Amino acid sequence: MKKKFSLLLFFIILFIPVLSFSKSDDVYIVKIEGDINGATTSHVESSIKNAQEKNVDTIIFEIDTYGGQVVAAEKIKNLIIDSNLNTIAYVNNKAESAGVLITIACEKIYMSNTATIGSAETIPKTEKNISFWRSILRDTAQYRNRNSEIIEAMADSDIEIPNLSKKGKLVNLTSKESLDYGISDGTVENYNDILKSEKLENKNIVNINMSFGNKLIRFASNPIVSTLLITIAMVSFVIEIFTPSFGLFGSLSVLSFGLFFIGNIVSGNSTIYSFLIFLLGLLLLFIELIVPGFGLPGISGIILLVLGIIMSMKSIEIAVTSVAIALVITIIVVIIFIKKGAKSKFINRITLNEKTSSENGYLSVDDANCNIGDIGITNTPLKPTGFAFINNKKIEVISESGYIESETEIVVSNVYGSKVFVKRK
Repeated sequence: MKKKFSLLLFFIILFIPVLSFSKSDDVYIVKIEGDINGATTSHVESSIKNAQEKNVDTIIFEIDTYGGQVVAAEKIKNLIIDSNLNTIAYVNNKAESAGVLITIACEKIYMSNTATIGSAETIPKTEKNISFWRSILRDTAQYRNRNSEIIEAMADSDIEIPNLSKKGKLVNLTSKESLDYGISDGTVENYNDILKSEKLENKNIVNINMSFGNKLIRFASNPIVSTLLITIAMVSFVIEIFTPSFGLFGSLSVLSFGLFFIGNIVSGNSTIYSFLIFLLGLLLLFIELIVPGFGLPGISGIILLVLGIIMSMKSIEIAVTSVAIALVITIIVVIIFIKKGAKSKFINRITLNEKTSSENGYLSVDDANCNIGDIGITNTPLKPTGFAFINNKKIEVISESGYIESETEIVVSNVYGSKVFVKRK
């Protein structure tokens, strides 16, 4: 019995490596579409990790993008090259800008009949950026044994390719031209054609969808959505400060600002420093609410809030436009609330709302209806001006007899227009 158990254990140990390293019958389809950013990088990284854990040896990256962040594209390129998997790029529609680098990082490239690849110039177009970007493209093209000169010409319009592109024009290839110039390995209509070309007909196609978190990040970092989030956050904040307690609109403002910063920071559009600047601005505004008057903390807070938002977006142009739209809408909302008589502690600090009304203890001479000879009593010391009660109304008076103490009987000696003169009785 003991001998049989030992023999069984021996076979189990012998076959464990075979079972654990057996190749999967699946081929993963990972879509790279829309703006390439940190969310895309995270999606590719998790997909590759998943494939390695499941012993999937082939990934097809379906590419349809106008490009995005160079940093994100470089990270994806490194993930693909370092994966030790069979990597295939399928340009289903377009691979432009950063999408070119991801495409040529794959071992094989297939394109649909109507697909294009190229137009990979950096924004902004500076000598430093172009030189750096060209070196990455050239290195990757050479690593995959593709025509590096044509790839570089996709990024630099100063490169002239005989019979292909003139100086001043970026290279952008059709599927046929890509095949003719050795950039792609074939033109196909669908995944099955790719599997057939790669002798993988017996494999199962498995679509790997982007996680909800990555979808949310990509959604929140979209320039249009970012503008909408800023607007909702600022308008909700204004509505909240016009209401007596923290409630729905305060929560909506916090949520919108949170999505805006998380989306743009995680996607790679910004860093945590922009959020810290925003928080500092918010802190200064709270200090302004505590300190009387509207001064340096309030002004600095507003500047830092706007600066933090601008620094969190993809480009200065997009940021300024977004902030301008949000500010205009917010100002309109503020004006509407003020016109409707809404009260706000913060707004009262930055606008003159006090009235010299009788309810607040102020009266004009016309309202006082005082005459020469009227008797009154001082409410404050007269130095020589101060306040006195005359005919049961509080008015500002001027002493004709020098300093007069508080709670002293006085008599109106003269009335000249808006000035009431008094003396000791």
